[in-house]
Amino acid sequence: MSSDQPLVSIVTPSFNQARYLEATIRSVLAQSYPRVEYIIVDGGSTDGSVEIVKKYQDKLAWWVSEKDKGQTDAINKGFAQAKGDVLAWLNSDDMYEPGAVSAAVQYLSEHPEVGMVYADCNYINEAGRVIGKFPAAQTDLPRLRRGYVHIPQQTMFFRSSLWSELGPLDPSFYFAMDYDLWTRIAAKTKIKYLQGQIWANFRMHTAGKTILADDRCWPEMLRIHYRDGGSFFAPIVAKYYVRKIIAPFWNWRRRKMLKI
Repeated sequence: MSSDQPLVSIVTPSFNQARYLEATIRSVLAQSYPRVEYIIVDGGSTDGSVEIVKKYQDKLAWWVSEKDKGQTDAINKGFAQAKGDVLAWLNSDDMYEPGAVSAAVQYLSEHPEVGMVYADCNYINEAGRVIGKFPAAQTDLPRLRRGYVHIPQQTMFFRSSLWSELGPLDPSFYFAMDYDLWTRIAAKTKIKYLQGQIWANFRMHTAGKTILADDRCWPEMLRIHYRDGGSFFAPIVAKYYVRKIIAPFWNWRRRKMLKI
């Protein structure tokens, strides 16, 4: 292991995700990149998750299982322990693809002007079968402010110097804490989408936030928009109302993907 290679800190927040947690852990530990510190923050699970974590505790930099204030709080708690030069978080029902960490570090190392990098992402179902592809695309601050997000969070890697300057995540957000962070990062540095590289799998399942609480996302994004001086007469506001109208179709389409 070469100490001159950047250290990558990956945090997994988890609560009662025993069904998927081991696959998530294994996808991190199977990465070929040699300098990864892996941190798991469990919210006091009662479903066997702790026993799964203990199987791998000798390969973890730090872990804890205790009651917390939710996903955002758990991510902040994990990054407070992180010592890496590059940071990422991977939710406990998602998975990395082989080579993801190496590819992200290589790009950031070769492009010091870029502060955050992301790539393509598959949708997978409960059984891990690919059922679609996330509509990732290049974005930037103006497009983010208009509501064109197109960043699969599972594939995001960013420099820890940005976290030191811009973190932590705002704990008042249940859903849009990542969008809030991206707007802050994009206001400071370049972000880059690497098209054609699949770095992660986004698991869609009936107990996931994307299915159960998607209606909470856009109101939180609008809160960020108005907080930052955005106008009512802005594309992101129009997108919010259009999405409200088409929400029944959108939810039907997602459930059809899952065949429920």
